Amino acid sequence: MRQDLITDPEAVAALERADALHTALSHIVLEGGDLAAIAEAVGAALECGVVFTSTDGRERAAHLDESQRESLATADLLDPTGRVRVERINPDGTAVGDGEALVRRVVAAGVDLARLVALRQDGRIHASDVHALERAAIVAALLVTRVEAITAVENKYRGDFLRDVFLGRAGEEEYVAEHAQAFGWHLDRPVMVVVAVLDPDAMAALGPDPEDRRAWQDRFAHAWRQVSATVDPGIASVAFSREVVTLVPVDLDAGADAHAAVDRIIAAVRGDRGGGRIAFSAGVSRVSRGLNDLPEAFRQAQRAVEIGRRVHGGGSVTRFDQLGLHRLLALVPDGAELTAFAADVLGPLAERTPEAADLRETLQVLLDTNFNVAEAARAQFFHYNTMRYRVGKLQRILGPVATDPHLRLDVAVALRALEIVG
Repeated sequence: MRQDLITDPEAVAALERADALHTALSHIVLEGGDLAAIAEAVGAALECGVVFTSTDGRERAAHLDESQRESLATADLLDPTGRVRVERINPDGTAVGDGEALVRRVVAAGVDLARLVALRQDGRIHASDVHALERAAIVAALLVTRVEAITAVENKYRGDFLRDVFLGRAGEEEYVAEHAQAFGWHLDRPVMVVVAVLDPDAMAALGPDPEDRRAWQDRFAHAWRQVSATVDPGIASVAFSREVVTLVPVDLDAGADAHAAVDRIIAAVRGDRGGGRIAFSAGVSRVSRGLNDLPEAFRQAQRAVEIGRRVHGGGSVTRFDQLGLHRLLALVPDGAELTAFAADVLGPLAERTPEAADLRETLQVLLDTNFNVAEAARAQFFHYNTMRYRVGKLQRILGPVATDPHLRLDVAVALRALEIVG
């Protein structure tokens, strides 16, 4: 068998490529290279396309030409945002036109760090090349572990600084701007603050292990940082305990939609939700025109995401300026005051019971239809007489809500207040 291996030209070429790669990787490790250097070395030595991605397929470094990217897109292995659909690539090989792609996990100490995807357009990837790729994945794991340890410290320092900015205790404007520039951030410009949080239902599905939850939170924060950097390297994006905060710049002079950049970033982070990507909600502030506006913009974004999830459910993107009446109610700092107001106006309908919730739903439909009983009955699929009975019951509880415009306004506001306080 060894004689066959030596005389097989393809096997000999593969061994030569593996030896060249081993030498290149050794130099990269000794010289403190990065993933981009590994990708280039692997691609050059094995004569194939190489891309390192996050565990959910977001590109981190690549050695791919346009033809190779087009091959992946044609094989439906790239989503519209450019994410590599690593979940669709088989470790044993997936056909890509006349060639093949395969994926290897980049793992260190049992921690899943990244993915290594290799692509050959003109045939299968040789078994010896696969072994070489696995060695490259080991070297990549060492580099990623080193970089992530340094990044974790830097991100905590950046997060603490931005938190101080939001609390108004970071210092004078000139100092804050200069300190931010040391991080590569530009804070002294118009921005929208975006607060993104993982949805509770999605987090609950991950199980009770706090390590798993932290890993998902770290992955989520990294996704925001990586996507934001592709839009503008000066965007500040940091992770707090349960939320990721990103300051998206707004060009007020261009006359373009101020929300366009925010929408692009959110769409790119969300992708097609493949690769184990988890659901999240986001809140967007008004435009902050300077450092002094940032604390208020942060509070607006927090309130927007909180209210948006209560009113619209998970996966929502809520803008503070579009909250309508909720926007005014959100400015009431005391939730207990909103609860008391709702209880005073709605009486038993404010209780947390299925019967009260059912009657509140009917009440909202009646308000939406201007108390047109026939239209409300059709909207709720009730018989006309059933809806008349419900109207009578509601008026016995609330008073003449069908005819008193002032009472009707109070009732409408009370229903919105209940939505905010959950």
